[in-house]
Amino acid sequence: MSMSQPVGSSARALFQQMMRKPLFRIREHGKYGFMDASGEVVIEPQYFEAEDFYNGFARVRFNDKPVPLDSLGRLLMKHVFSYVGHFEEGLARVRLVNRWGYIDTRGRIAIPVTFEDASDFSEGLAAVQSEGHYGYIDNEGTFVIPAQFEWAGDFRLGLAPATMDGRTGYIDKFGAFVIEPAFEQCFPFQDDEIAVCTEGGKWGFLDREGRILHPPAFDTFEGVPFGLFFDGMAQIVQQDRYGFVHKSGEVVIPPQYDFAGDFSEGLALVEQGGRFGYIDMKGRWVIEPRFEDAGVFSEGLAQVKHGDRWGFIDLGGKMVIEPRFEQVMPFRDGLAWVVYEGRWAYIDRWGEIVWRERV
Repeated sequence: MSMSQPVGSSARALFQQMMRKPLFRIREHGKYGFMDASGEVVIEPQYFEAEDFYNGFARVRFNDKPVPLDSLGRLLMKHVFSYVGHFEEGLARVRLVNRWGYIDTRGRIAIPVTFEDASDFSEGLAAVQSEGHYGYIDNEGTFVIPAQFEWAGDFRLGLAPATMDGRTGYIDKFGAFVIEPAFEQCFPFQDDEIAVCTEGGKWGFLDREGRILHPPAFDTFEGVPFGLFFDGMAQIVQQDRYGFVHKSGEVVIPPQYDFAGDFSEGLALVEQGGRFGYIDMKGRWVIEPRFEDAGVFSEGLAQVKHGDRWGFIDLGGKMVIEPRFEQVMPFRDGLAWVVYEGRWAYIDRWGEIVWRERV
């Protein structure tokens, strides 16, 4: 019996396992590489710039060009581009001079670099610009919705925002408007089956039927994300005060705080009187505001600042990792990035260091 099939299957299984295995960016002697969750270095630090892994690939800078790196440490070097996006649905958008196309997960050009602009693939389609107008192509590069819009966004839940005659609404996968273009700007639908639109510098949101759940009334700030729903709630700002609106359209927590973060794991970070604490979805204090700074909950823990050091609390407000770090990031896949005594490190949820930078 031929051994080629079992060996090939085993190799594919190993590769798929590696693709799913979380990797963490590390730094040593000014260069970046990656380790696994146990602290074992799996890609030696060798790149002067590197980003975190996303959908199986990390972008690194090699010979002053952005290049995708897979979880086995292999560079996709068949072609070199001035920009490489993240992989979505097996394709990544790329730019060469002022034209855009797509590569596959082996680094091959899957869709020629001919478009004036391009977005990521979503639900099997990508918005691209050709001869000054936007349409949608499939994963073979064939136009399935002709280029006819002034702007077009990603498909979510079968609908995509598109602009015609200066106004934006939502189209279906046939290119027909199912929610009439009546807004200045609209964004793709979110998982809660709602979408944010703006008018007059304010944002509101609607459902998939086009029903306005809350008219545009909340403040927007250039360069600052807005209208993102987490746990069914979105942060709102009115007259420099922060509150929350529910996905039903009800303002359940009126603007009253100096600052607010997003809801996560049932709690939201808010600032009051210069101190940070956490409230529940009814606006009740669960963890009183007593911290100099703080972050959102992730994997049951949140970073908080006490004095000039950071530690972590649990959902009940108990300090479970004592403040001793200069900088921290939220937990991800069981580990948190920290700076300890001036060096990068990763800790587990018990505060034990699993890897530390060598200098």
